[in-house]
Amino acid sequence: MPTPLRRLCVYCGSSVGARPVYAEAAHALGTLLAQEGIGLVYGGGRVGLMGVVADAVLAAGGEVTGVIPLALVEREVGHAGLTRLHVVHSMHERKALMADLADGFVALPGGMGTLEELAETLTWTQLGIHAKPCGVLDVAGYFRKMAGFLDHAVQEGFLKPEHRALLLVEETPEALLARLRAFEPPTVARWLTRSET
Repeated sequence: MPTPLRRLCVYCGSSVGARPVYAEAAHALGTLLAQEGIGLVYGGGRVGLMGVVADAVLAAGGEVTGVIPLALVEREVGHAGLTRLHVVHSMHERKALMADLADGFVALPGGMGTLEELAETLTWTQLGIHAKPCGVLDVAGYFRKMAGFLDHAVQEGFLKPEHRALLLVEETPEALLARLRAFEPPTVARWLTRSET
C-alpha cells in the first residue's frame, strides 16, 4: 500500500553551501511539494537551505510548518512568514514534534545537525518506533560517501542489508517523492514502546 504523504519533514543546512546547485535543488523540492499538495515540516529558520525550501513552498501556494527552539530563533533567524511556527524549549522537543507532524523524512545537503536528525529518524524506523519513509536528495553526489559508509557497515557486519535499504537515495525530487510514496515499512517488533502493550 502506498505511503500517504500529507506532510514531509525536510532536514537541511542553515547555510546554502558552496555551490548554487544546492539552493536550486532545495527550491525544486519545495516547489514540487506545493504542487503535489504536500505540506512542509522543517526547522523553522529563514536562512540557508531551510529558508530556500520554505520560501519555495510558500511561493507555490503550499503549507509550511516550522519548529524551532527558542534558543535558536535568533541564530537560525526564525521565519515569520510561515503558515505556522512552533517555538519549543529544546532540540528534543523540536525533533519529536517534527516527527509527529510528518508522514516521511527527507534530508537535503547540510552539516552535523542534518546528519544527526537523519540518523536518528532512520534508527527510529529500524527499531519500529515509527514506520515512515526516510530519504536523501543526493544533490551533485553530496551523500554518495555517506551511502558508501552504510554499504561498508553492511559488509563489516554492523548493519543488516534490510536496514541499509531503509535509506532511500535519489538524485531528483520527483524520483525521491515516488520512492517515498512506494515505501513499505518493515515488520519490526515495537519493543521500545512497552506502554503500548
